[in-house]
Amino acid sequence: MSAQRYTLPAILLHWGQAVIVVWLLWLGWTMTDLPKGAERSAAYGLHKSLGLLMLLLVAIRLLWRARNPGPAAVSGGWEGKVATGTHHLLYVFLVMAPLAGYLASSFTPYPLKFFGFEIAKAGWPDESLNGTFKLLHFAFVWGGAALIGLHVAGALKHVLKRDGTIQRMLPGGLFKN
Repeated sequence: MSAQRYTLPAILLHWGQAVIVVWLLWLGWTMTDLPKGAERSAAYGLHKSLGLLMLLLVAIRLLWRARNPGPAAVSGGWEGKVATGTHHLLYVFLVMAPLAGYLASSFTPYPLKFFGFEIAKAGWPDESLNGTFKLLHFAFVWGGAALIGLHVAGALKHVLKRDGTIQRMLPGGLFKN
C-alpha cells in the first residue's frame, strides 16, 4: 500500500464506524418517539449495543493509528489546522459519546446488555447521575453531529478539487483523478 494511502485496516475501521455512527444517530433520534413497549425496548437495546461496539472499535482504531500513522496531510495553513482539529475532536466524540451513554445506562435499575449478553455496569440506580450522564451524552452527540457535517463538507471539497485526498481513504481507489 502506498505511503500516500491509509492502510486497509484504517480504511475499514473508518467506514465501519461511519456506518455505525449514522445508524446510532438515526436510532437515537427516532427511538425516543416510539411508544413504550417491546419495539422501543428493542431499539434502546440495539442503540446501547451499537454504542458499546463503537467504544470497542474506537479503542482498536486508536491503537492501530498509534502504531500506523496516516499519510501526510494534503492541506496546509488554516485548512490543515481545521482538518486536524476536526479529526481530533471527532475522536473525542467517538470516545466520549458512547462512554457517557454507558455511564448513563450504568445508573439505572435496568440491566445493561451487549447484543443480549448482560455486562457489568459502572454504577448503581441513581436518577441524578443518570440524568447528568444523559445530558453529557446528548451534548457529545450534537457536537459530534456538527463535526460530522464539517468532516463531510471537507471531504466534498476534496472531491470537487480532485486533489487525491479522498482516494487515500476509499477502498480500491474509487473517485480516481
